[in-house]
Amino acid sequence: MWRAVLSGLFSLAIVAGLGILFVYSEIQRAGPATSPVTVVIEQGTGMRGMALQMAGAGAVRWSGWFIAAAIAPSDDARPLQAGEYEIPAGASAKAIVDLLRAGKVVVRRLTVPEGLTVAEILRIVELETALTGSLPSKPPDEGSLLPETYYYTRGETRAAMVDRMTKAMKDVVAAAWAARSANLPFSTPAEAVILASIVEKETHVAGERAHVAGVFVNRLRRGMRLQTDPTVIYGITKGSGPLGRPLSGTDLRTETGYNTYLIGGLPPGPICNPGAQSILAAVRPLKTNDLYFVASGNGGHLFAPTLDEHNANVRAWRQRAASQ
Repeated sequence: MWRAVLSGLFSLAIVAGLGILFVYSEIQRAGPATSPVTVVIEQGTGMRGMALQMAGAGAVRWSGWFIAAAIAPSDDARPLQAGEYEIPAGASAKAIVDLLRAGKVVVRRLTVPEGLTVAEILRIVELETALTGSLPSKPPDEGSLLPETYYYTRGETRAAMVDRMTKAMKDVVAAAWAARSANLPFSTPAEAVILASIVEKETHVAGERAHVAGVFVNRLRRGMRLQTDPTVIYGITKGSGPLGRPLSGTDLRTETGYNTYLIGGLPPGPICNPGAQSILAAVRPLKTNDLYFVASGNGGHLFAPTLDEHNANVRAWRQRAASQ
């Protein structure tokens, strides 16, 4: 009798052992996905819910294999974490569980180009579908958001993203102001941002920024009007977006606080959100005698120290434009 009992127990042990080996084999077997699969696990989702999501997305062959991998003995006792995950092609159930335990969520990025207004940047943030929540109830001040690439994970709020942009701008302005040149014709970081915003709108050529800033600094020192078209445009649009048409003579004669053809000095505020390089150019302008510049026709500008030379550059530009 005892021999029969022992034989039965031995058989059960063999079957159990084979079953365990089979389960371990299955949870480490390559998964069915032939390309990466994105799965979003919401906060509060239980293990069974996670398993069903993985199976439904085609990341595992059967939800039970995910559960088996999650409850199998492991040196890693961390809980499975919610978030957005990109499951690699062929990832095993165990590899997927390890990914969730490590919390290696998808890192997204939001890129804000230089020279956009606050209204334009807020539209970008609003349309970013992986962000949540509403925009701040009070829009930030013009020139207070730093154009940059921001990395974030799904579920971050729009308000938090705007806060990050605001802090980044404050940090960049503070660092630039601390490294400013001596004897600038303005006395506050806020004025530096105003000039930087004009530089940003006047040139997209990195190597020209300090030169353009130098021209405007020379004009400020001499009490000359800045006479820059982008400020006139901002006075018309109030930063809502592009003007959508060429400036007219009437525009140049229209009185606004931003029409630098009619007002002296800097306008009352920034006309866009300048990037770090334009901010640095504004506080460390090129030392130059130039007072004028005009488009060269190839993306850059021609600079001149006198009105006669500037007018010659303008005539040359018009001739090139007419011949094209």
